[in-house]
Amino acid sequence: MGRPSKYTEEFRRDAVDLVRSSGRPINQVARELGMSHETLRNWVRRQDQQTAAGGVGSAGDGLSVADKDAEIARLRREVAELRQEKEILRRAAAYFEGDGSVTSRFRFISAHRATFSVKRLCRILAVSRSGFYRWACSEPVRQARTVVEDALAEQIKAVHADSGGAYGSPRVTVELRAQGVRVNHKRVERIMRRHDVVGRHLRRRRRTTVPDPTVPPAADLIGRDFTAGAINQRWCGDITYLRIGAGWLYLATVIDIGSRRLIGWSINTHMRTSLVATALHAAVAARGGRVDGVIFHSDHGAQYGSRDFADLCQRHGIRRSTGRVGTSYDNALAEAFFATLKRELDVDHRHWHTEADARRDVFRWIAFYNHRRRHSALGYLAPADYEQALTTTTLQPIAA
Repeated sequence: MGRPSKYTEEFRRDAVDLVRSSGRPINQVARELGMSHETLRNWVRRQDQQTAAGGVGSAGDGLSVADKDAEIARLRREVAELRQEKEILRRAAAYFEGDGSVTSRFRFISAHRATFSVKRLCRILAVSRSGFYRWACSEPVRQARTVVEDALAEQIKAVHADSGGAYGSPRVTVELRAQGVRVNHKRVERIMRRHDVVGRHLRRRRRTTVPDPTVPPAADLIGRDFTAGAINQRWCGDITYLRIGAGWLYLATVIDIGSRRLIGWSINTHMRTSLVATALHAAVAARGGRVDGVIFHSDHGAQYGSRDFADLCQRHGIRRSTGRVGTSYDNALAEAFFATLKRELDVDHRHWHTEADARRDVFRWIAFYNHRRRHSALGYLAPADYEQALTTTTLQPIAA
């Protein structure tokens, strides 16, 4: 039985996507990823072959001239249709700005029906023509309602401004009623949300750590001591979130404390146990599959405390460790990594519209972090260079 690959299927897909999206030479991308350029070239070539095998074949030599001409004409029509569909999708992406609701699609169709056929627009945007025409017939009523709501929005903005920007929807509603405006608080909340009118409040973080009370926690084997005398002695990991349009992506990580290298990760639209399990599988594969005695430290999230995750650690000889509930300092290294990622990717101001865009940017940054970003705790070496320069016996403990 051959030795299992240290690269996961997710890593292979993302690496090939990075080559295609960046337009840079394969050897340059491979160097950034810390891998053989021949391996990466084989992955790209294999995907090209799979794509070609699944495509449409050309007309055979046995066809008559008339048949070939008909086939060429058909292909030209298909190309023209694909170009038109591509143009529609390009305009739609700029039009929606993350809002792909049915109403937004109807508005787009109404605005572009003079350029493209309603039938084609409805098909590409996955809505029914009958539904669009019903929506179009009710346009005068909606316009009248919009006029009323715009006037109410101006009143809401005035009340909000008079409060010095402090009032949220409940107090704005009370103030409007005191002024004689009959309005429902849900309507006020909706209009404020639409016009980005927000009361002053503390920013709330999205919660990713949810303890599972049915599973007894592992002991804390780290004790806030985020140092290691060698690689493959202590790992840590956590989950963070990334805003994608109207939804979320979740990133699970495994970091080698000895070198600060991100050796395993997984990105998905859920926070189930399989998310952290995939990240741990990737880390084990990256370290050659032999990790007996490694300590893996995490918080008390239900994913890390699940029976499936505990069984996975036991199969690989990994010792589980958890910090205290609600104390970020007990997993400070993982928290610091996420803070660096979000700061350098400018997550607070970046707007990803698709999962593919976010995944590509995160993957590119991880490659940069592991192979090029200089880390102050490593004497300003990149984690991969630090591991290459030092053996497991000469590696000195580094500060947290």
